[in-house]
Amino acid sequence: MNVESSRTNGVGTALAWSTGLTALAGAATLGYASVIERTLFSLREETVRILPPGARPLRVLQLSDIHMAPHQKSKRDWLQGLARLEPDLVINTGDNLSHRKAVGPLLEALGPLLRFPGVFVPGSNDYYEPVLKNPLRYFSGPSSAGTRGPRELPWAQMFSAFGTAGWIDLTNRSQSIGMRGLRLDFTGVDDPHLDRDKYAGYPAGSSTSAEAPHVRIAVTHAPYQRVLDYFTDGGAELILAGHTHGGQVCVPGYGALVTNCDLPTWRARGLTEWEHRGRRVPLNVSAGIGTSRFAPVRLACRPEAVLLTLTARDAA
Repeated sequence: MNVESSRTNGVGTALAWSTGLTALAGAATLGYASVIERTLFSLREETVRILPPGARPLRVLQLSDIHMAPHQKSKRDWLQGLARLEPDLVINTGDNLSHRKAVGPLLEALGPLLRFPGVFVPGSNDYYEPVLKNPLRYFSGPSSAGTRGPRELPWAQMFSAFGTAGWIDLTNRSQSIGMRGLRLDFTGVDDPHLDRDKYAGYPAGSSTSAEAPHVRIAVTHAPYQRVLDYFTDGGAELILAGHTHGGQVCVPGYGALVTNCDLPTWRARGLTEWEHRGRRVPLNVSAGIGTSRFAPVRLACRPEAVLLTLTARDAA
């Protein structure tokens, strides 16, 4: 009996130690993800060969999923510092806000970048406040399309400020921008996650526009496959999106577990090619800069802005 009791006590002690160490490791991981990694802002750089032969390179800065809230000083300072990149164009792919009082802090953070030409589309967290949810539901698949927060955010104020600075609203719209002897043809949609997307096609241009060198760029917040398909069918030469947060909580060495849409998880972050009906188009999905203020964690998925250098294709 004494021997058996001693063995039982030993097993119980080992289990207790194992449970304690597991809990400690979990707490340490959560602490790292919520305190450290979510503020390890990074710049990802990509090169995309889509310009006409002989064209000079263009530097495009993509911002996505800023999810600004008051008092986020480190995020504000980092965003302001991106102006040193001197981009030719800024493309904002939505979800700028995470609080009703965040428009002022957002505009302060983006102030130095608003002096550059820009275009933008909205995400759901430009329209509605995020809500507190069971975090485990995030891993069960996309949140319900059309889900609204309890309060509307001051999106009109943000849109107006962007427009005053000269940024072009691509919400279910198309427009062209002349730059360095090129015509950049843009098309964009309202947030597909809210089922608000209505594809507008590309600008018709003038009677001689077909003779000018041009590039077609499509912009969306959420990269749902239906949207990528109609962009591709419409002749897009580059598609930019956000929304996924890169998976936000990833498994080291494996990657994202979810994308919060129907995009495959291996496409949750980075530059890939989308193929539909025989056409292949570069697709860049940003892992984004922020998180919902109710889920302030990132693991194996640092926040990022993306600097895309568009260069000339090889001559045929």
